Amino acid sequence: MIFVGHGDYVKQGEKFLSYFKEYGSLKPNHHVLDVGCGIGRMAVPLTQYLNEEGSYDGFDVVKSGINWCRKNISSTHPNFRFQHVSLHNSLYNTATQTHASTFVFPYDDAAFDFVFLTSVFTHMVADETAAYINQISRVLKPGGTCFATFFLLNEESEKLMDESPTHMNFPYDKGHYRLHSSMVDAANVAYKQDWIEGILAHNQLKIKSVHYGQWCGRKDFFDYQDIVIMSKFDK
Repeated sequence: MIFVGHGDYVKQGEKFLSYFKEYGSLKPNHHVLDVGCGIGRMAVPLTQYLNEEGSYDGFDVVKSGINWCRKNISSTHPNFRFQHVSLHNSLYNTATQTHASTFVFPYDDAAFDFVFLTSVFTHMVADETAAYINQISRVLKPGGTCFATFFLLNEESEKLMDESPTHMNFPYDKGHYRLHSSMVDAANVAYKQDWIEGILAHNQLKIKSVHYGQWCGRKDFFDYQDIVIMSKFDK
């Protein structure tokens, strides 16, 4: 049933929880949103970290994953809630024509302390990414944190891709983003870093740190994808 990428289900979840705590300052009493929650790979370790004051909400376009999470997680952790959203995605869900670019997250303004997306923006095209960033800003509390992974295009990564064709490559140039496949837009998507920075700033999100990944052939790297940690402007 695992459709969220390679790697050991348990170890990947535990690894990212350690990132959330150390680099995203996640606390046990936080209200957390998991955008693209899949089959609960991140939710499972969070059940052992969030306390009764904290909560978890997750949504995904793949209904089978949501059904599994409700049966195996929500049944014993009522503060963990999962929703299925029927949105078109050329990789995961082609059964509907409702697009992510017009989707409004089903949560109140300023509802969450911490929002995270692991390997979500890497499968979304530009108008969808911009719309999700807008929604993340809306549902984050002032001072709240967003933790997201990307393939970021900058001078270093583009040079490394040219030199290392055996690593992840994005040959189809769409301007401020590039595609891995000409057949399936959402197969893998890389964004110009300066474009992402501009969209974040426009939506009152400030980058706190960037941890670059190995995907393009870096010798010195943090994880596989690039990790961006940002915070909502504190009014």
